[in-house]
This record gives sequence, structure tokens and C-alpha cells, in this order.
Amino acid sequence: MANFDVFNGDADGILSLLQLRLASPTPSTLITGYKRDINLLSRVDAGANDNVVVLDISMRSNKKDLVRILQNGARVLYIDHHNSGEIPAYDNLEAIINTSPEMCTAMLVDAYLDGAYRAWAVTAAFGDNFPKLAWRKSVGYDLPLESLQRLGRLINYNSYGSSLSDLLYEPSELYSILLNYEDPMLFLKDNGAIIDSLEEQYNQDMLLAEKSKTLDLTKLGKILILENSAGSRRISGVFGNVLSQKYPSMAHAILTHKDNGYMVSIRAPISLGVGSDELAIQFVSGGGRPAAAGINFLHNDDLESFIRAFRKAF
Repeated sequence: MANFDVFNGDADGILSLLQLRLASPTPSTLITGYKRDINLLSRVDAGANDNVVVLDISMRSNKKDLVRILQNGARVLYIDHHNSGEIPAYDNLEAIINTSPEMCTAMLVDAYLDGAYRAWAVTAAFGDNFPKLAWRKSVGYDLPLESLQRLGRLINYNSYGSSLSDLLYEPSELYSILLNYEDPMLFLKDNGAIIDSLEEQYNQDMLLAEKSKTLDLTKLGKILILENSAGSRRISGVFGNVLSQKYPSMAHAILTHKDNGYMVSIRAPISLGVGSDELAIQFVSGGGRPAAAGINFLHNDDLESFIRAFRKAF
């Protein structure tokens, strides 16, 4: 019998698995990547009597491989908050899917574990741009919210890029370090060098983001362009989160230059909370959830179509 833990490399994915494995330590093969590397089930070779845990990656984008794994007889626990499409009907699939605009995977895991590691779930919610959810779920707990918000933001920041080489720490490496800590504050106490390096690079990249150029602007939405650099790729999603909190009635799209096109991060207005995923899936490599989504590669030829679709969506 083999165990596979498949998870998004962002704060929500890492801290979802962290909660599960703190509650139930299990030797497993870790399968993850940078945030946009979501077709992770293609790497899973699981069969009868094997166990597969899938956290915070789109079922829609992994449907073909999920069905393959289920047909091979593996047991699958799938917990996620992204647009799933139709959920396959298999007895060996336990699917906990909630696409509410105010829900993240780590909070679904928190409920699954009856709040056993609430501080980590709150950290994940902060990191995945759900501050209201984090504050609400912290009521009745004596949690250092400012420190957890900072930690969640930095873990999430570390996941962005177009390859692992853009990241400061590989997500599997960061997860393995975090697994030693039931309490986020103890992690912060023991790993100042990691936090300081992430904070320093985050601040440098944010200065780069603040130099972005406006491509399109309406009363309800703004499209910005970043240069083609590792810093731009790292900061694009987090910059979108910052803008969405600062201007909650506006939609934002952050386009980062790539060869012959763009990498796109989309944020719906917080006041609306929906529309990002439906916009993204109109394009070949698009996906996500109602409040936040992305397109891995938008060809130059599709730029005008995207601008029109963005204006129509918001």
C-alpha cells in the first residue's frame, strides 16, 4: 500500500496538508509544485489499496487523471474550493468541495478535523486572501492575528512563479519544515532566517509591482501589466490580493509579460466575490475559483479578447 499527498504549493495547499498530517502522521510521496502547477494528478501512479489525498487543486483541471486513479482502485480524499465541474461518482472517492467565495481549503480541512489546528487554518485563510474568514474563525481563540497574517502572506508569496526556479523555497521543502510545528508561533521563533529572506524579497518585488503600467481602466475594473522578470512572476498574485483589499469594489487583472504572451492573475471585486473563474476558463489554460483565478498563458493574439471578456465579466 502506497500513500500519495498531492497539494497546491501555496499557503492554502501546504497548510491544509500540514493539518491533516499533524493529526494523522503518514509516510507518503509528496507531489506539489509552484502555485500554477496544478495538473498534479498526472504524476500519481496509484492502484488498488493505495491512498491518495488531494488538496487545493482544481478537480476540473485534473478530471481525466482523477478518473484514471479511481478506476485503478485507489482510495481518494479530495478537498478543495475551486471550480470542480461535475464530480465523478465513485465509491472510492470522498469529495469535500465548497466553492463559496468565502471559503478556503484549509478551513474545509479545519472542519474535517473539528478545529484541531485552528491557528494553522487561520494562517492559511490570511495567506489565501480571506481575511474576514480568518478573523471570523479566530473568535474564541487567543491567536496572534498580526503574526499569523504575516506568515500566511509570506508562505503564499513563496508559491508564485512560472517554475520552481522562481521560488525562494520549494513548497515540499517548506512543508517538511513546517511539519515540525503544531504552533505557528514556534515556527516563527525557530525560523527567523526563512521569514526574513521571504520578507526582504517580498518587499523588493512589491516595489517592482508598484511600477506596473495600466493597460485598461473602467469604473469597475483595472488591468495592469508587469515586466517579464522573476520578481514580477513572484509578486503578481499577491499584488492582486493587495489591490483587491485596497479597492474592494473593483476587479483587477495583473498581466505579466512572457514570451509571446502573458501570465494572468484575476481578482473579482470583494464586494461581488464571483466571476474570476468563469472569465479565466474562457481561455485555454485558465482556471481558479469565483473570487480569484488565473490564466497560465494568454497569447498576444488573445489580449484584445481578454480585455473585452474582462469588461463584460465585471
